[in-house]
Amino acid sequence: MDLTLALKALIMGIVEGLTEFLPISSTGHLILTASLIGFTGDKVKVFEIAIQAGAMLSVCWEYRARIASVLAGLFSDRKAQRFAINVLVAFIPAATLGFLLHKNINALLFHPVPVAMAFIVGGLIILWVERRNRMNPNPPRVQSVDDMSPLDALKVGLAQSFSLVPGTSRSGATIIGGMLFGLSRKAATEFSFFLAIPTLFGASAYSLYKSRDLLSMADVPLFTIGTVSAFVSAFLCVRWLLRYISSHDFTIFAWYRIAFGLVVLATAYTGVVDWSH
Repeated sequence: MDLTLALKALIMGIVEGLTEFLPISSTGHLILTASLIGFTGDKVKVFEIAIQAGAMLSVCWEYRARIASVLAGLFSDRKAQRFAINVLVAFIPAATLGFLLHKNINALLFHPVPVAMAFIVGGLIILWVERRNRMNPNPPRVQSVDDMSPLDALKVGLAQSFSLVPGTSRSGATIIGGMLFGLSRKAATEFSFFLAIPTLFGASAYSLYKSRDLLSMADVPLFTIGTVSAFVSAFLCVRWLLRYISSHDFTIFAWYRIAFGLVVLATAYTGVVDWSH
C-alpha cells in the first residue's frame, strides 16, 4: 500500500474522530481536510462515511457496560426497554428523511453558500440557546437520559434531522436541540452519543452496501487505517468532552462555527476548496 495514501487515510480518520461528537460538523472538516491534502477519487465519499463506524465504536467501548446492561434487560427490565425505545424513536426521523431526501439535499444544498450559512446559523443558535439557559433560573427538566420520555426522544430525533443539511453537525443538532427541549447539558450530550450508534452504523453500512461494486479487497487496509484512527481520536474526544461539559458551555464552539463558516466562504470564493465534494 502507498505510504502517502496511508498517511492521508490516517489524517482523515483523526479528523473524523475529533469532530464527529463536537457540535462543529465533521463533514465540513473532512471536506476541507481532503481538499488540502489532495485526498480525492470516487471512493473518498464512501471512505468518509465508512470511517464513521470507528467513531461509533468508540462510544460503544466507552459505554460498553451501559450497552451490555440494556441488551441484557431488553426482555425483562422496564428501564432498559424504555432506553432502547427512546433511541429507536429518536433514530427514525433522520433515518427516514435521509433515505428519502439524501440525493435532493446534496444536489440543492451541498454548495458553498448553504454550507457556510449552516455553519453560521448553527453558531448563532448555539449562542442563543446558551444565553437562554443562563437567563433561566430553573434547572433543566430532564437531568439524565433515564428521565427521558419517548416524546423527548422524538423531539431530539427531529432535531437530528436538521443535520441532513450539510454543515449543520449531527452532534450539534442533537445536543443543542436536546437542551432547547429541556434536557440538561450532560443528558443531551450523552443521548447524542447513544443516538450516534444506530445513526453512524446505519450510514456506514448503507454506504458500503451501495458502493460494493466500487470497492475491492485492496481497499481494506486503507479503510482499516481510517477506521482505527477515527476510533482512537473519537475515544479521546468523547472522554475530553464529558469532562469539558461539567464546567463549560458550548459558546466557544458557536464562535468556532461562525469563523469556520467564513472560512468556507473565503476558500470557496478563492477556489482553494471544492465544497461540491
